[in-house]
Amino acid sequence: MHFNRRSRLSEGYRTIRTNIKFAEWNHRLHVVAVTSTQAGEGKSTTASNLATAYAQEGKRVLLVDGDLRKPSLHEIFGVSNRMGLSNLLANHCLVKDTVLNTMVDNLSLITAGQTPPNPAELLSSGRLSELMEEWKECYDMILIDTSPVMAVADGLIISSHCDGAILVIRAGKVKREYIRKSKEKLEQARANVIGVVLNNKRIYKSEARYYNYYGS
Repeated sequence: MHFNRRSRLSEGYRTIRTNIKFAEWNHRLHVVAVTSTQAGEGKSTTASNLATAYAQEGKRVLLVDGDLRKPSLHEIFGVSNRMGLSNLLANHCLVKDTVLNTMVDNLSLITAGQTPPNPAELLSSGRLSELMEEWKECYDMILIDTSPVMAVADGLIISSHCDGAILVIRAGKVKREYIRKSKEKLEQARANVIGVVLNNKRIYKSEARYYNYYGS
C-alpha cells in the first residue's frame, strides 16, 4: 500500500476497506481486530496494509500490535519494541510514551512491547477497555493485530472488546474444520465477526484479466 499504491494487491486492500464501511450499516466500527486461525496466514501483513489504506484516505489511524507472544509489527515498520502495549497494560507508562510515528502519513503505531509472562491475564485486566476509550478520542480508526485464535486465548479476549473482528485465512493452508472452529470460538467470545480475508489465493488467467481491467 505504501510503496506501490497502483498494484492489484493495493486495490485489494482498498476493497477490504470499502467492505468494512458497508459493514457499518448498524453501528460504527471504530476498533477492529485482525486475527487468524493459526500462525503464518498473513494477519500482520493484512493489518499493516489495511491501516495504511485508511491512512491514505486521510483518516487518523492507530495500529496496535496485540500479539504479545510473537509480535511482528515492529519488524515490519523497522522500529523499536522496547516499550508498547504490554507496558501500557501493566501501567508502567503512559500512552504518549508508546505511540510511534511511521513512514506513512496519518499512521501511528503501538508495538507489543516486552513479552510478559502472563499475556492473557494482562489483556483480561480491564485496562484494555480503558485504553481503547482513550485511543478513540484521538484516532478515527484503530486496528489491532492479535494472536491466532486457535493457539491461545489472547486473540479472543482482544476481539471481544473490539467493535468488529476480521478473520484472515491463507488459502490452502488451514482445514475448513479449523476455520469453522475459529469462527465459533470468536462468536462464543461475543466477538462481532464482520468478515473473512482470503489471503494468498491463486489467481487464474481468466480472473487475472478481470482484475487487470479494473486495475488499469
